Amino acid sequence: MLKHNHSSKSSKVRKYDIEHIRDIEAKWRKIWSDKKTYRTPDPSSKDKTFYCLDMFPYPSGDGLHVGHPVGFITSDIIARFKRMKGFNVLHPMGWDAFGLPAERHAMKTGMHPAETVAKNSENYRRQMDLIGLSFDWDRAFSTTDPDYYKFTQEMFIDLYEAWFNPDTQKTEHISTLLIPDEVQVKGPKAVQNYQNSYRLAYYDDAMVNYCPELGTVVANEEVMHDGRTEQGYEVVRKMQRQVMMRINSFAERLISGLEDLDWPEPIKEMQRNWIGRSSGYKIAFLTETGEKISVYTTRADTLPGTTFLALAPEHKLVDKITTIEHREAVNNYVRSSLQKSELSRKQSSKKTGIRTGASAINPLTGKRIPIFVSNYVLMESGTGAVMGVPAHDTRDFDFARTVDIPIAPVIAPEGDSYKSVADGDQVWTGSGKALEFDLDCYKKLGLTGLPSDEFSQKLCSYLCQNGIAESSTQYRIRDWIFSRQRYWGEPIPLIHWDDGSIEPVSKTDLPLELPLLENYQPQSDGEPPLARATQWVNVDDPVMALQGKRETLTMPQWAGSCWYPLGFMDPGNEDLAVDPALEKRWGAVDLYIGGAEHATLHLLYSRFWYMALSDLGKIKTKEPFKRLVNQGLLLSFTFRNTRGVLIPTDEVETRDDGKFYIKSNSPHYDLQQADAPLERVKAKMSKSLRNIVTPDQVVEKYGADAYRICLMFMGPVEQVREWESSKTAAAQKFLRRFLRFITHDSSMGIRQTVVKKEESINVQRTVEEAVSTIEEGIETLRLNTAIATMMKCLNDISSQPVSRETLEKLILCFSPFAPFMCEELWQRCGNDGSVALSRWPQIDLSQYEGPQTVSMIVTLNGKKRAEVEVPTICDDSKLSSIAKETLSGQVNIGSGELRTIIVRDKVNNNPKLVNVTIK
Repeated sequence: MLKHNHSSKSSKVRKYDIEHIRDIEAKWRKIWSDKKTYRTPDPSSKDKTFYCLDMFPYPSGDGLHVGHPVGFITSDIIARFKRMKGFNVLHPMGWDAFGLPAERHAMKTGMHPAETVAKNSENYRRQMDLIGLSFDWDRAFSTTDPDYYKFTQEMFIDLYEAWFNPDTQKTEHISTLLIPDEVQVKGPKAVQNYQNSYRLAYYDDAMVNYCPELGTVVANEEVMHDGRTEQGYEVVRKMQRQVMMRINSFAERLISGLEDLDWPEPIKEMQRNWIGRSSGYKIAFLTETGEKISVYTTRADTLPGTTFLALAPEHKLVDKITTIEHREAVNNYVRSSLQKSELSRKQSSKKTGIRTGASAINPLTGKRIPIFVSNYVLMESGTGAVMGVPAHDTRDFDFARTVDIPIAPVIAPEGDSYKSVADGDQVWTGSGKALEFDLDCYKKLGLTGLPSDEFSQKLCSYLCQNGIAESSTQYRIRDWIFSRQRYWGEPIPLIHWDDGSIEPVSKTDLPLELPLLENYQPQSDGEPPLARATQWVNVDDPVMALQGKRETLTMPQWAGSCWYPLGFMDPGNEDLAVDPALEKRWGAVDLYIGGAEHATLHLLYSRFWYMALSDLGKIKTKEPFKRLVNQGLLLSFTFRNTRGVLIPTDEVETRDDGKFYIKSNSPHYDLQQADAPLERVKAKMSKSLRNIVTPDQVVEKYGADAYRICLMFMGPVEQVREWESSKTAAAQKFLRRFLRFITHDSSMGIRQTVVKKEESINVQRTVEEAVSTIEEGIETLRLNTAIATMMKCLNDISSQPVSRETLEKLILCFSPFAPFMCEELWQRCGNDGSVALSRWPQIDLSQYEGPQTVSMIVTLNGKKRAEVEVPTICDDSKLSSIAKETLSGQVNIGSGELRTIIVRDKVNNNPKLVNVTIK
């Protein structure tokens, strides 16, 4: 029995053109906003919860381009799906708005950062609403909100008043640190100095990466592979007083904790490599003046071949051990070396160095060896001093050849290379046999001629037993340089009193608000901009009769993002960062989506922050993010000439031959290459290449649903993809087809439907199998396959009568992908509530268990010609093709017009017979 559904014959049928799309989308944006459809209630103890979070963005002045929402739309689909599965879903959004990018943007515009951040955040929110992201905006905040950074400052104080106990491998309050008697007798100042040397947040004179162009220090993790900042600015090394975070103490926990995280293996490996655990030995060399130089090596077995020591230019002993006659040359060398970043020194192929005039004693051989300062030795690696073994280290070999240092091989290979290695003419880093040294331990242990593995084990044991070496585990990661010489950041809540003591601001006085400065440019004298705010800086303590100054360094842009998942759980709480009961119910983030570029920055810092605060009992969650997914880049295209220069897209024209050429008015125009075709290549979207496409442009032309479908259908979320507007047009075409299938061009309602008992069992099975596959695609983040399943399902049932229940199942399971259209269709079906808050379709595939194929008779002009097996779910066009192909192998059909009549089973709609007639 056919049923008419909410149709209106008097209304004009709209064809889902762009005006129709805009009307639908504007209507539902307003409804969602007015009704707060996506507001998340605090969970009860009985709720199933799911925390779905995007890395919240820095709101730049450029707004979003079409590639930025790849992750946002992915998380939105997951959040919508989980709501429909009965979860209480936390899916918030906010703004990571402190830091250097915001300050630099404000300088370019001539505005204050507070103004640009507010303006840019509003634009980001508008764009996110434009594409239908289901964020709970009642929970939104910016890291620049004083009510938020009050707790960032409070957590900093907690870390400042804590230390890392190596015995328990836990963070503890500084009061648990035992003060030695010899320190206590010296008085309170000595006790504070002792505590300061253990604090988790502490001051130190550190060799830092200083960027003159930016006027501030940048963290090691912020220096790119070319030794410059991300913006391309030069980085130099200089000694400066900084606030540090003792993240190095957590190195082992940070590595071991990765095992329990559902993160991409490349991200885990990046963190492991950055932390850089290695097992080796510490060996002390004494200088002739009695100074002890400690080195770390993984090859203690090569100690007999150590013929020099090399110190990093910034090593603290350089000045102390350098002799008078070498001092001027060494000072000049050090000054020159420190003009380069550590990364550029590491990557430099030229190994240079200079003699200090000092010597040390090889503790095994007893020989004097010279001490150099060398640019290839880094303070960030080991102890900042290396024992030079030119026979078995390529860098040492190159350096020894440069400065004419003796080469003493310890191990040599068997075969053709033996003589060149044994004579010191070739470096050898592989296995072999131990060469002879005139040492007592060689004779006592019988080391000469041993295979290198056995030799290494015996000699290293001897060195440790005789106090020459000690086993050591080292980590490459250095403590986090936490402070910045910039204005736009959280004030560090510390006061420096004139008696030399340092004290945190009382937590009852938080937030310590950032004062409004009209002139926030870096100062030429290196003083932070906050030093200008003299009324804010200067404080007094009338009780103790002390004068003091507030810390004028600010926190880095990473500070607020270290703990922001907690902030979304309880944003209105004025007393606590998060209520413990709410934190327990939400727990760690179930799904975190963001860029892989944050592997050794935000993701590492946040893990450290959580570990330390959970040790102190301030929070319950030990790791912030259970599952991490990195979205792939969305590339655009540009053009490249024969010299490899990238040409902006608006400087290119297409000629009659269909090839691309540079325009004659282009600044890149070269008369000699005017007729050379350009190559179209993939490239990141950038203003300089003028190949940026914004969501606004795409939505204006195709609609938000088409944009969402297009992005998700391009491939798995992690995959790099290339933007093409034609793909959005194809997505819009599919949406139009979906709309027509549901409505059959009814202007207000839906198509005619049948009661469920009259609907083909094959249609029901096709739809329920599609629902199951779509659900699996969403759960596994293979959203492209989920969309492909919907397309195939529509093809399979497009010519069949369907029930209202089937239409509603299709609308429900497609709604996470195309929320605007599906809300409209859900309403047309006569439903009052939002489709976003409806339940995911319940299915039972067990009822369809049985044969997947059926025997079908093929007749020609009514005479049986064949019987073939066909799928039980098969549309008419496919059945016609099968029948014609079957007959073509048996009879000569000729060139006549073929017509088919298809007969199906009245009960289950299975194919029974196809009769082919020739006209």
